[in-house]
Amino acid sequence: MRVAGDRLLAGVRSLAAIGATADGGVSRLAFTAEDARGRELVRDLMIDAGLQTCVDSAANLIGYRPGERQDLPALMLGSHIDTVPNGGALDGAYGVLAAIEVARALNDHGTPLSHPLAVVAFNNEEGAFGTRGMWGAHALVGALDEADLAAVDDRGRPVADLLFDMGGDASQLDRAAWSADRVAAYLELHIEQGPVLESRNVAIGVVEAITGRSTLEVSVRGKASHGGTTPMELRQDALVAAAHVILAVRDLAYPNGPVRVATVGSLSLAPNAWNVVPGLVTMQVDLRDVSDAAMRQAISRLRGEVLEIAMSTATAIEVEDQYRVAAVACDLGLRDVIVEASESLDLSHLSLPSGAGHDAQVIGRIAPVGMIFVPSKGGISHTPEEHSAEDDLIAGANVLLQSVLAYDERYGGTF
Repeated sequence: MRVAGDRLLAGVRSLAAIGATADGGVSRLAFTAEDARGRELVRDLMIDAGLQTCVDSAANLIGYRPGERQDLPALMLGSHIDTVPNGGALDGAYGVLAAIEVARALNDHGTPLSHPLAVVAFNNEEGAFGTRGMWGAHALVGALDEADLAAVDDRGRPVADLLFDMGGDASQLDRAAWSADRVAAYLELHIEQGPVLESRNVAIGVVEAITGRSTLEVSVRGKASHGGTTPMELRQDALVAAAHVILAVRDLAYPNGPVRVATVGSLSLAPNAWNVVPGLVTMQVDLRDVSDAAMRQAISRLRGEVLEIAMSTATAIEVEDQYRVAAVACDLGLRDVIVEASESLDLSHLSLPSGAGHDAQVIGRIAPVGMIFVPSKGGISHTPEEHSAEDDLIAGANVLLQSVLAYDERYGGTF
């Protein structure tokens, strides 16, 4: 049994046309008209695939296929269809469309599963307009709090209104939560968004773990002064101190430090004038690793190093936690199933970590999770240049299909 590859690719093209930009990208941010149109298309595809559809109170779009044994929890497949501004056509959307094609292939071949099958297009994975990322996944595991519900986005619109526009209901958000006994396992198919598979000429990535992430804000306070009249030895230059901090962040990553990657990707300075010694610099630090202990070690080390930098540069430096996401290990049983599926299709495979965050790591709070990667051309993602070969997209969908069949055969009678 195989998915209909041409139909999958047609779905990818149709969804990419919604929010298409002039340079080949896609802007389909959550809570926009483009998002609503994309959700309509996906819902129609779910119905065509024989799925029973609904929108839950968190505005997750769910397609459901009953199993032969209603006492079994559901095997859940999914991802998201929202994009970053001027992003690519495949991040998230490919996984949703492939999951729908899996369901359709099962129906086209009259193949029952013991487990019910749930296909989920999670709402607002990217965190549009300053809202919480992975919104729908957090709602599904019951992890939203009152602050999330009371939030207002960057446009001044209450989240409750945004949910209502997409068919959700903030007053009934608890009804979107699934208990652990309702989900047997969760599988997510995704483009790699990195260069490893392509560089090694491997068809399928079997994800070992999804990276944890810590975002820190570092504020460096010096003293603004005239760039022409202040002697070098009397300066309290916040930008010079910030440069030392940036190098310290770099050295937190392998091979010198405990974490896999460390990045300073956002920096601002004041007064930001060409002839004024900077008095204030703020930056955001992004640390990622599949070990939460390694992340804690890196943060502790950075805090110690900034104290030394502050003393040597006569500045004051503060490090504040902004956001943390715990690392999640992918289930060994699901990894075995994905390997088995890949080998049944004569596809090469490689175990690797996911450096990006995904809905799967949130769903991992209530269920075993597994992820399948296909190669990304040049390792590029979140831009119009995001691309994967058509054969790779079809291969990944077939691995997902075979993984579903293998999982259901292996675990369908053991609940």
